[in-house]
Amino acid sequence: MWVDLTGEGLDEKLLLRADGTSVYITQDLGTAQLRYEDFKADKYIYVVGNEQNYHFDILKLILKKLGKTWAEGLFHLSYGMVELPEGKMKSREGKVVDADDLIAEMTDTARVHTQALGKSEDFSPDEATHLYETLAMGALKYFILKVDPKKNMIFNPEESIDLNGNTGPFIQYSYVRINSLLKKASETGFTANIPELKAITLNEKEKFLLKLAHDFPSITAEAADTLNPGLIANYLYDMAREFNQFYHDFSVLHEPDRNKAAFRLMLSAFTGHILKTGLGLLGIGVPDRM
Repeated sequence: MWVDLTGEGLDEKLLLRADGTSVYITQDLGTAQLRYEDFKADKYIYVVGNEQNYHFDILKLILKKLGKTWAEGLFHLSYGMVELPEGKMKSREGKVVDADDLIAEMTDTARVHTQALGKSEDFSPDEATHLYETLAMGALKYFILKVDPKKNMIFNPEESIDLNGNTGPFIQYSYVRINSLLKKASETGFTANIPELKAITLNEKEKFLLKLAHDFPSITAEAADTLNPGLIANYLYDMAREFNQFYHDFSVLHEPDRNKAAFRLMLSAFTGHILKTGLGLLGIGVPDRM
């Protein structure tokens, strides 16, 4: 059994072999039908590499020919291939690196970098292990998600774990810095919950941080509409970078004007909330300290 798609510029696609056994497209047709019956969703997103573009073009076309009106809601989120720098990663067979091996190597890389910077000196063994795993997965996920999904990319483990670049760990560390600031403020009894916060004149960095915070909902909506998490990833990097510059140039807890200090503390807390929420949308966790 086969379907003639030559009229659509494709080929004659086999659906069942002569002995009645199925092929890949047969199983995907059945799965699509079951998925529709189970969920009745408006949109179904297949996240599969770009080498399967032709397969999903055919799947959607056949379903439409079968009269499945819901087939219009099928979307293939085609992404480029992820390659590794030559010699950077070892694999047991050929040049294909197993995901578990990559995660293990990333965790080890995170451990080496973190220990070299003295960021886990007072951690228990379990706490340190959790920190390394959190940083490793943050580095791996962020490095991949920040790139437009359609583009091929080279994943560099060393570059992805850098605490000073456009990386997941840089954003995670920025959140930890804010968390530490809020903790110090709480320990001194200083909070931003002042009932009558007086009007103050904002500096340019404070204004820019507020503008970035204002943009978060629209960036998130655009990322959802375009199926591009890279918009959120790069937005979070901009937010973390701007906060670090602000924090470097202006004091928060040692600001003599308590009204300004309270505002800056609130701005810091709000920034930390956005960083944690945004990373969470990307499936990336944050450590409480490091």
